[in-house]
Amino acid sequence: MSGKLRFGLGIVGFFLLAAIFGPIFGGDPDAIGDDALAAPSAAHWLGTTDTAQDVLAQLVHATRGSMLIGLSVGVLSVTVALFVGVVGGYLGGWLDESFSLLSNVFLVIPALPLLILVNDYVESTGPAVFALTITIISWAGPARVIRAQTLSLRNRDYVDAARVTGERRWRIMVFEILPNLVPIIAANFVFAVIGGVLLDAALSFLGLAGGSSGSWGGMLFFAQNASALQRGAWWWFVPPGLCVALLGAGLSLINFGIDEKMNPRLRRTVT
Repeated sequence: MSGKLRFGLGIVGFFLLAAIFGPIFGGDPDAIGDDALAAPSAAHWLGTTDTAQDVLAQLVHATRGSMLIGLSVGVLSVTVALFVGVVGGYLGGWLDESFSLLSNVFLVIPALPLLILVNDYVESTGPAVFALTITIISWAGPARVIRAQTLSLRNRDYVDAARVTGERRWRIMVFEILPNLVPIIAANFVFAVIGGVLLDAALSFLGLAGGSSGSWGGMLFFAQNASALQRGAWWWFVPPGLCVALLGAGLSLINFGIDEKMNPRLRRTVT
């Protein structure tokens, strides 16, 4: 395992542990104290907000929300992309043309305006709704990549041999084609998680989180509304912004590590 992959897994593993166990020990993020905009101290390790809420408690709860959204987007978008790319690419014909047309439509739609429009018309908000709306614009790119690779694999000798022996189509797609797509699936999953976290942060920062600080973007939104930068309350907006940057860096390192492990050319270059 390369150093990049280990370091990236360490960063992402830390955030996963924080998301799972942090809220148990982090305290109540909505509890209002007596000292507003207090700097970091022994009583409040990351200071307080303008309403005297503990920033650390909000951060650990926001970590769970952001990680849940990112992982949900990764799983959902890759699942849809696999279905569209593998099924359409292998079967071909009108089904492949329909899937390709649908993918092209979603590729040219501006992502952020569409997400703003969808969230504006959706009455309820939350991690599940955010994950579903972000998935709408996240699956098309990976689907095109997976389809192109499937088109390359479906004419390989071992696929032809399975076809000649009478294997069912679904078995060929699952047992012959899908295992050879693992590096592409892993890379697209990592990128989907990064995109989900960043888009959630952008939507929350724009105030589309339904008034919730349950994600890093939501914390940045409330900090910006309270003029935390102008008031010198750096402890309010730096931690969530740093978490977004660190998680993105960790996921990128995982992607680089997977590329080096799966690509012989990169492996020779590194060594």
